Amino acid sequence: MTDLPTALDLPMVDPLPPETQKYFDICQEKLGLIPNVLQAYAFDIDKLNAFTTIYNDLMLADSGVTKLEREMIAVVVSSINRCVYCLTAHGQAVRAMSGNPVLGEHLIMNYRVADITPKQRAMLDFAVAMTEASHKIEEPDRQALRDAGWSDRDIWDIANVTGFFNMTNRVASATDMRPNPEYHAQNR
Repeated sequence: MTDLPTALDLPMVDPLPPETQKYFDICQEKLGLIPNVLQAYAFDIDKLNAFTTIYNDLMLADSGVTKLEREMIAVVVSSINRCVYCLTAHGQAVRAMSGNPVLGEHLIMNYRVADITPKQRAMLDFAVAMTEASHKIEEPDRQALRDAGWSDRDIWDIANVTGFFNMTNRVASATDMRPNPEYHAQNR
């Protein structure tokens, strides 16, 4: 295995622009690592910036869907898609945010056995339906989310997080993106 974060020979821009280096330094400080997904995109700074902009908006911006719930969506979608990178990285995020390693494992293996609220279950059921057959989503599917307590704005956020991880799972799998080894042992 090479030092590249994917099976593609797309080395990072060297040197990184100052803004990008600052972002990577913040990741190193806060996470103790620079996620391989960022290193993978760093062969093209415009692509990296586009990726981080949408990721940060979807996963960190204000929403009625908590940050933990968005990570839960990432894990369940990645479980269906069998994306090793995202299961590892976002499984670790669920463990860290929830303080519950069992939750992370249950979401990876079968979210239906996880100790979650009915509202969260409805959210994950929707994410699964969207992942498996988005063309079959109809008004009763959205109404089930409303009935569980989600607003239309929340449904928008749930759909966008689900869509984003369906895209990134496919890119990660197609490029053999490997998770940082550090993720495996964290928050267990």
